[in-house]
Amino acid sequence: MDKAVTSLDRHPVLRTGAVALAVAACALAAWLFLRGGAAPPAASESAVPVATALARRQDVARYLTGVGTVTAAASVTVKARVDGQLDSVGFVEGQDVKAGQVLANIDPRALQAQLAQAQAQRAKDQATLLNARLDLQRYTRLQREDAATQQTLDAQRALVAQLEAATQTDDAQISYAKVQLDYTRIVAPIAGRVGARLVDPGNIVQAADANGLVVINQIDPITVLFSLPEEAVPAINAAMDRGRPLPVVAYARDSNEPLETGTLVLLNNQIDTATGTVQLKGRFDNPRHRLWPGLYVNARLVLDERESALTVPAAAVQRSQTGTYVYTVDGNGVARPSPVKVERMQDGLAVIQEGLADGQRIVVDGQYKLKPGSKVRELAAAGKTQ
Repeated sequence: MDKAVTSLDRHPVLRTGAVALAVAACALAAWLFLRGGAAPPAASESAVPVATALARRQDVARYLTGVGTVTAAASVTVKARVDGQLDSVGFVEGQDVKAGQVLANIDPRALQAQLAQAQAQRAKDQATLLNARLDLQRYTRLQREDAATQQTLDAQRALVAQLEAATQTDDAQISYAKVQLDYTRIVAPIAGRVGARLVDPGNIVQAADANGLVVINQIDPITVLFSLPEEAVPAINAAMDRGRPLPVVAYARDSNEPLETGTLVLLNNQIDTATGTVQLKGRFDNPRHRLWPGLYVNARLVLDERESALTVPAAAVQRSQTGTYVYTVDGNGVARPSPVKVERMQDGLAVIQEGLADGQRIVVDGQYKLKPGSKVRELAAAGKTQ
C-alpha cells in the first residue's frame, strides 16, 4: 500500500487518471440508480390471487321475506253452556278430535225434570183447549137457535184463542228444555287437537266460567301470520291481480330448511302506522305437523316463480360510503371497482339492476387485497364459477 501511494505521488499523470476513473464510476452508478427508480413499479409487482365469476342472466324467483308466527287456523275454548256437575270426560289430553265428537257429559237429571214438567203443562193445556173448542161448537149452535148471546159466543172464541197461545208457549218451553238438556252433552265444535284438560270430572261447572273445559286448536290446516314493509304492498297487489294464488314458504328460523308450502289468504286491509308494516296470512296443509301454533318462522312470499335477472354471487358485492360496487376484471387481468345498483339479495345471489353486463367477469373473493388497477390472477379454487 505504501508503495502504491508513493508511485502515484511520484507520477502526477497516473494520479490524475485514477481520479477521473473514480468520477466516471460514480456517475455510472448514479445513472443506473436514477434509471432504476424511474421504472414503473407496476412492472415488478406480482398479480393478486383472487377468485372470479361471471355475471349471468338467469331465471330466479322474486320473493319477499318476513318474520312470522304460526297460529291455529281456528281455536275454540270449549265451555259448559249449562250449570251442573261434570259427570265424565270423553277425550284424552293431546288427542285429535273430530267435529261433533262427545267431549264431556254434565249431570242431566235436573234438566230432564224441567223437560218433563214442560211436557206435562202442554198436555194439560191441550186438554183444556179441547174442552174449550167443544164448548165453542155448542155456543155456536145455540146462538144460531137464539139460545145463547153473541157476547157468550165471542167470549168462548177468545178463550179458545188464549188456550191455543198457551199450547204454543208450552211447545216453546219444551223446545227450550230440550236444547238445555242437549247442552249437557258437550261436543267438539271443530276438528283439531285438544290441549290440557282444565276441569276434572266431579267438579261443578258453570256457563259463566271463563276458563272453559279444554281448548281445541285446528292445526291441519294451519296458518302463519307475518309482516312485510309497507313499500311491498303495491308489488303484492300487482302479483295478486294476475289471478293466481301466491305461494308462501315457511322456513325454520335457525336454518334455511323449508318446513311447509302454502298459499297467501290475506293481505290486511290496513297498514300499521306504528310499525310501517302490513300483516299477511298464509294457509298451509300441515299433515306432518311440522308447523305448530306459537312457532316463530321465516315466511317467504313468492311474487314470481320465474324472472330473468342479471345475478352475481352475493359475496362479490362490496359497500362503501358512496354505495355498492363490485371489482370487475378486464381482458388484461386488471381489476377496477364498478358501482352497481343491487335490487335484492336472495339465496346467495345479488340481483343487479344497473352497472353490469351479462358475461362480465367479477371478483368474488380476495377483494380486500385489491386497489384500482391491480393485476390479478385466478385462484385454483375447487368449485368456483366460471
